[in-house]
Amino acid sequence: MLLAGVARAQSAPPVLSVGIVPQQAASELARAWIPLLQEVGRRARVQLVFRTAADIPAFEDRVMKGEFQLAYMNPYHYTVFSKTPGYQAFLKEKDRKLVGIIVVPKGSPVQSLEQLQGKRVAFPAPAAFAASILPRAEFSRSQIEIDARYVSSHDSVYKGVANGLFDAGGGIQRTLEGMEPQVSSQLRVLSRTPAYTPHALAIHPGVSAEVAERLRQAFIGLDGDEAGRALLEPLNFKGLVAATDSEWDSVRALRLRQPVGSSAVKK
Repeated sequence: MLLAGVARAQSAPPVLSVGIVPQQAASELARAWIPLLQEVGRRARVQLVFRTAADIPAFEDRVMKGEFQLAYMNPYHYTVFSKTPGYQAFLKEKDRKLVGIIVVPKGSPVQSLEQLQGKRVAFPAPAAFAASILPRAEFSRSQIEIDARYVSSHDSVYKGVANGLFDAGGGIQRTLEGMEPQVSSQLRVLSRTPAYTPHALAIHPGVSAEVAERLRQAFIGLDGDEAGRALLEPLNFKGLVAATDSEWDSVRALRLRQPVGSSAVKK
């Protein structure tokens, strides 16, 4: 019996937590990610467990502590967390550049960023790269003073703007396309930022190279068959491809110094 127990323990697949940045409500993220992670785990002979956080700053706190074996994080997050605790990018979305957008209500008279002078503009979190850092940089370059508000997720931004709580809000095209039509149909994209390398799917340094490679091949293989492509569709992903750390050097070159974590949120 003892030998049988040892054999079962040795054959049990490793259990790895996967932290997903909460750009959307946890229920929406779970609906899209859990089936995909289950299939990748099956192909890679590991067990992948979906994890997220209540909001982006709380997610940053958890990544900072190294709580996830894998983490899907924005480009600025990656430049921070590749230093400490040492996450390494090993995958990125295929054929995607990350572009920030500013949305306004569809019927808004606002036609330029300048017309948002002094207006309430919603963002998911201070360190949300494309949805916050890049649009705020555009406002700064144009010397436009706004009343910035942080509302925890992309979904909250879009709903707040659609409901008239804010004059405008920051997001990205993928999450806007993922919103329910009754919200997205009430919004109009006012402006777009320059494009950058997209989010990183990064792996904790404690995960073995052998397991990391199995995972890499399983994720990459998803767009090679009909079943895998069906799992990518809810995320609006064309696929995932191998990535290297240097692909985020253009983000590092911006020399951003935005603090991360719950203590960085401006009240």
